[in-house]
Amino acid sequence: MLNDPIFAAAFNLSPIGQYLLAPTDKLDILAVNDAFLRSVSRRREDVLGRPLFEVFPNNPDNPDDVGVQSLAASIATAIATRSSQSMAAQHYPIEMHKDGRSWFQDMYWSATNTPVYDADGTLLCISHTTIDITAQVLAEQALEASREEALVSARKAEAARAYLAGVLSAAPVGVLVVARDHTVLHRNPAHEALFGGGYFSADGRIDFPAMHGWFIDDTREGPRIGPGQWPLARALAGDTVDRCLLKVQAPGSGADCRILLVSSAPILDDAGDLVGAVAVSMDIEARVRAEEDLKEAHRRKDEFLAMLAHELRNPLAPIGAAAALLRSNGEDAQLRSIGTVITRQVVHMSGLIDELLDVARVTRGLITLDRVALDANQVVAEALEQARPGIEARGHTLRVSQPGQPAYVSGDHKRLVQVLANLLHNAAKFTPEGGTIEVGLAADAETVTLTIADDGLGMTPELLARAFELFAQGDHTLDRAQGGLGIGLALVQSLVTLHGGSVRADSDGPGLGSRFTIRLPRIEAAAVAPAPEAPPRLDQAVGTLSILLVDDNEDGVMMLDMLLSALGYRVASTSSARDGLRRAEAEAPDVCILDIGLPDIDGFALARALRAGERTRHATLIALSGYGQDADRAKAFAAGFDQYYVKPVDAEALAAALARLAAKAG
Repeated sequence: MLNDPIFAAAFNLSPIGQYLLAPTDKLDILAVNDAFLRSVSRRREDVLGRPLFEVFPNNPDNPDDVGVQSLAASIATAIATRSSQSMAAQHYPIEMHKDGRSWFQDMYWSATNTPVYDADGTLLCISHTTIDITAQVLAEQALEASREEALVSARKAEAARAYLAGVLSAAPVGVLVVARDHTVLHRNPAHEALFGGGYFSADGRIDFPAMHGWFIDDTREGPRIGPGQWPLARALAGDTVDRCLLKVQAPGSGADCRILLVSSAPILDDAGDLVGAVAVSMDIEARVRAEEDLKEAHRRKDEFLAMLAHELRNPLAPIGAAAALLRSNGEDAQLRSIGTVITRQVVHMSGLIDELLDVARVTRGLITLDRVALDANQVVAEALEQARPGIEARGHTLRVSQPGQPAYVSGDHKRLVQVLANLLHNAAKFTPEGGTIEVGLAADAETVTLTIADDGLGMTPELLARAFELFAQGDHTLDRAQGGLGIGLALVQSLVTLHGGSVRADSDGPGLGSRFTIRLPRIEAAAVAPAPEAPPRLDQAVGTLSILLVDDNEDGVMMLDMLLSALGYRVASTSSARDGLRRAEAEAPDVCILDIGLPDIDGFALARALRAGERTRHATLIALSGYGQDADRAKAFAAGFDQYYVKPVDAEALAAALARLAAKAG
């Protein structure tokens, strides 16, 4: 049988990895096909005639590697029961060799062991068919190789049918070989399971008009497949069809449709004349449903995170406003100090919320950078300004080294400051009090390099290896003094990568500090974006505007009313959108500050009503919201808002905006 050229061609060119084993104690390898040799990076002469488990042993350095035992047990069971034995998702590392080195590469296989007998019932060999399910999606792997195999083996399919049926009987993909006149030459069990028998006429020919199917587009819908449009019909016309996505309804199955990935190719004889065609089909319904479920899970996760952020920001709003009131107290230093502490914690909590949302958006590619030419010295200065209170609070020594000339990069100003500030906050947090933090900036012709080093807790090799993974954290003390969400470094890496740069973490071990190195592409000197102006202090932002405040959060509206009144504004507040609309029409305020999530009329509808009102259409409309995504801002501006603030509102920023409006009005 092994010397038969037809069998050899079908065997060696099969896309399914396969080898034949002698029915001996050592299971010597009698034959091995090209697909299997490719998957394990071996040559045929390296394996033929050798015992199976001598060629493919367990990894001696991994006590959990039991691939040999599992495979041996399956083969023994197949021989004992005289039937095929399937092995799904088996972990079986393969020893690899290259350039004088050897290592075990983790691989997973889906395999079938089948005893092969002659007509007298004598066990000839054991056929082992296997699919490498680690390399790529099974469909692409099997279909690509199956098409090439079918082009060669099907040329003499009639004579080789018996052998081909034995080789492909355990294949997980459906294979159909037909002659030029549509007569079925070979059809394996997997194809029978996919299509049943209703598509074939009484004389054994495939009946294309009887087939029911649709092409698939992004919505899992598509036009009906005509008789001449089926991949196999096109192959019989001389076309090669590669990986066509179809929705097929098997006869007698009612509305039960399956999604298939189908490839087809014509079969030519030695003279180049078309003599038939082959089609390879794989059921990927489960995979498609899993992908759809994953997309739905992502959507629900994003909705949950947005709602969580909204619910967390709402109570922070009155706390932030109350803290701003305490800080504006010019007479009591203790109250000002308390207000500063509360504000710092509100900012920290808001930062955690923003970080949680940012990492979800960045990892899904939903963030667009607003790139401008930036001097990295300016970015470092602003990041230090943000992180300095935390550094000073823990008594750290800060050392900064910067070049005397500008170092330009192309980047998003806000995001790059966020990256450096995040690393500085970590350095301050994970360094015991009285430590040293070093910040360095260097540049050469092509790269700007930023380093942040500390002499703090350091990292173990295990933590270092996964430092930039989501939710990766080191061991915590019981009080979680160095706690966090475990997403900051993942966000840092994602943002740096978006800028075309790289970030690296180094540590000599626990207690020996950490060092983070960021490299960004350097650009030539250009028009550099000016540094943003510092907002005025809260006690400087005063004016004489009339303001209508609408917010259904009683604590929030009370605190913001008190804060704006303390700044000298004439404030009218209400928790009802309908009452707010009535009062706005009666009083014609200069500014309307509106919460978006109002219960009776939402803030968007209220803004549109104010814009339509004769006495309110020219008022400045300011939105307050617990949602901070770009889509939320866009929706607010479309409804007529002039400004948008995410809760908890930055009191200085709001006061500065009102002061500018007051100056313009005056």
